[in-house]
Amino acid sequence: MQTVGIYAKINHPDAPTLVRNICTRLQKNDINFLLEPWLGKALNSESVAAKDVIPRRSDLIIVLGGDGTLISVARQVTPLQIPILGVNLGSLGFLTEITQHELPAMLEMVLTGQYEITDRMMLDVEILRQGKVVEALTLLNDAVINKGTLARIIDMQTRVDGNYLTTFKADGLIVSTPTGSTGYNLAAGGPIIYPGINSLVITPICPHMLTNRPLIVSSDSVVAIDVSFTDDVVYFTGDGQIGASLEPGDRVQVRQSTARTYLIKSPNRNYFEILRAKLSWGER
Repeated sequence: MQTVGIYAKINHPDAPTLVRNICTRLQKNDINFLLEPWLGKALNSESVAAKDVIPRRSDLIIVLGGDGTLISVARQVTPLQIPILGVNLGSLGFLTEITQHELPAMLEMVLTGQYEITDRMMLDVEILRQGKVVEALTLLNDAVINKGTLARIIDMQTRVDGNYLTTFKADGLIVSTPTGSTGYNLAAGGPIIYPGINSLVITPICPHMLTNRPLIVSSDSVVAIDVSFTDDVVYFTGDGQIGASLEPGDRVQVRQSTARTYLIKSPNRNYFEILRAKLSWGER
């Protein structure tokens, strides 16, 4: 390991101190580091690079923040198959499993190669307009079609592998990975999918028909959604962070990506412990 790239939730008060400690530990092991510009400024360090450049020059990525911070970094890191160590600066996260207290010991384990990696499936999403791709994205969590505040119900004609499924009449539609199943999908009434089970979850948002229910399909499936609406306030959102306006007749096409996100696992807890902690299972 020659270089470690470090990202942090911008302007988080704990981040500079934690990053300084990480950098000191790396320097003792003759390992270089690269920081986001705002971190470099906070630490008065010249070892900085642009957010999209850091992964190309790193062998390991450390992310300090919450799940949202890690997801945004994952889209930069994924094409290079670099492992990510997620450190949570708030409450325990689904993806940022390591606590601040655990960080020193975990960093030592990582630097000596004593760690396990789990890989997460991702989505390739295309927005087609009159048959031409106008937007192409790779996402970790979910692809969402959602109406604006004053828009009417959207008609979303949905096909799986070319086979007509149904036309959802709803406020929107979510196509989620197992990783994203604990996000917007869960809030919309969708199921929790264990990350090791590669699949796609199709979940309508506030469907007009009460008989519409979430559907789990194979990760090898291609989900195509043709949108029809009379208002001009319907949006596509990826991972809850990036998006685009849709036009009537647009098609949103979702499939499993060949890219994967590689996360360093916590040795102190498993996925089910995280579920219990985050969702308060077992509490009265």
